[in-house]
Amino acid sequence: MSRIGKKPISIPQGVKVEQAGGSIKISGPNGALDVDCLAGIDVQVDNESNRIVVNNPQPAVRQQKALHGTMRSLLNNMVVGVSKGFEKKMQIFGTGYNVKEQGGKLVFQVGFSHPVELAIPKSVKVEIKTPATRGNDVPALFTLSGPDKQELANLRRIFARYVRRSLTRAREFVMQTKSSGARLVRHLHPELCKKSESCLVYFDRYLGIDFCAF
Repeated sequence: MSRIGKKPISIPQGVKVEQAGGSIKISGPNGALDVDCLAGIDVQVDNESNRIVVNNPQPAVRQQKALHGTMRSLLNNMVVGVSKGFEKKMQIFGTGYNVKEQGGKLVFQVGFSHPVELAIPKSVKVEIKTPATRGNDVPALFTLSGPDKQELANLRRIFARYVRRSLTRAREFVMQTKSSGARLVRHLHPELCKKSESCLVYFDRYLGIDFCAF
């Protein structure tokens, strides 16, 4: 049995969970999300104790064990998203790089001959704190927030792909906190990384750190 999947999910005050057949809808102050139950996984909504219980009728099957934990994580992210929300802080390093919000799109200048435009989903809110970089020391800062964790992650990946393409000599590192690369980043730019977080960093041979998202 999955150690994650067997943990019940508490339903906080102000969050409503509706189950109709194999579909579950969770609504709260930050919006509403819905998901279809994975095959072979049983989800029970206990309104009396205000919790969601995810059961796996086939604990000996390896694939069902994995789906058990996945289903529980999806539902928990939905509960957290509609009640508290998720946030992704983005930082851009590079001379002349900037970002602005225009007509429901994020418009970036990240080294191409033309601006890069990314459509902003309706459920995502963008807050631009520092619109343009100042040299290689002060990055452009903006925040993505919304109830759907997967949507925020996908938007960040799309942005990271454009930044990577603009750096012809860049190498990509997904660095955990115990890796030598993460220790190097914390030493050079301690303000970018926290001990409990991973960093997605792009290095350039001459400019140093060009992009960091965490």
